[in-house]
Amino acid sequence: MENIKIAIAGIGNCASSLIQGLDYYRDKTETDAIGLMHWTIGGYEPSDIEVVAAFDIDERKVGKDISEAIFAEPNCTAVFCPDIPEKGIKVTMGSILDGVSEHMTDYEDKYKFIISDESESTKEDIVKVLKDSGAEMLLNFMPVGSEKAARFYADCALEAGIGFINNMPVFIASNPEWAQRFEEKNLPIIGDDIKAQLGATITHRTLADLFSKRGVKLEKTYQLNTGGNTDFLNMLNRSRLSSKKTSKTEAVQSVLKDRLDDENIHVGPSDYVPWQKDNKVCFLRMEGKLFGDVPMNIELRLSVEDSPNSAGVVIDAIRCCKLALERETGGILYSPASYFMKHPPKQYNDDEAFLMTNAFIEGNRDN
Repeated sequence: MENIKIAIAGIGNCASSLIQGLDYYRDKTETDAIGLMHWTIGGYEPSDIEVVAAFDIDERKVGKDISEAIFAEPNCTAVFCPDIPEKGIKVTMGSILDGVSEHMTDYEDKYKFIISDESESTKEDIVKVLKDSGAEMLLNFMPVGSEKAARFYADCALEAGIGFINNMPVFIASNPEWAQRFEEKNLPIIGDDIKAQLGATITHRTLADLFSKRGVKLEKTYQLNTGGNTDFLNMLNRSRLSSKKTSKTEAVQSVLKDRLDDENIHVGPSDYVPWQKDNKVCFLRMEGKLFGDVPMNIELRLSVEDSPNSAGVVIDAIRCCKLALERETGGILYSPASYFMKHPPKQYNDDEAFLMTNAFIEGNRDN
């Protein structure tokens, strides 16, 4: 079997964790591998994934081999696989569009993006790199709030004739017009907004589902998140938060028996704390009523390294996209999207999504 060839737009913390993981699990076996939902999918192990093209706009990454670029500032995620051999794949200058928020200029270089002085790539440039590299799919890791940039790279994937995995909260797969474009070209798409392996949103969803199944009426809830990576810095600009809040809130609302009024649910980033780096802290509170209308509440504090928490999920999404390509299945991959993404085109509870995804992997569901 040949490797699965992927291209990545945005060599930030999430891409760093993903690329580290591809090497980290290379010497592992199914019995000693921790942190993966599936060791093999369609016969492919994590180490069968190969990065063949990469795009970024930061001067500390553009022109560098990806083995070096993933550790360059402002990346600040955990380094769990430091000795990555040179890959021979240099980071190509991408297109900036709305990928850099203006308020970042007020912060030290180590925290913010520094735009490379290389000429921006055009759509034609990006498509040529994708085709020449042999990439089979493009992963979108643009910063939160990069609406134009996300659509630009989705368009590039369509033009290059490859699959697309939208890991960030701009609505591509869940937008009927974009979904139709991928359907017409018979190209698979998985989106939108990657779920963590065990993060704030999946924990919130699980508890909300538990309330419902145990007959507890949920009346109010909040999820407050703090962190110190570039996404949290980006989200200090509240104008970039709309899609993110919608994605995270809908992920919780979708599993409730009765939707909460907007004033009774708050899910979203709360503040940027530089020394936290890629560590994300979630403060969760849920208030409800038990038997006899007796009140109860639960409070939870969750601390996770943000980017590795999503990398294993992305590895599964890549392999499911590869299966679709092999099966010549295009359009939305509803089953993988429902399990891997916060804002899929169709929401299912996590038990259903798990079973549907396994059925897709086994070839018992088309999409």
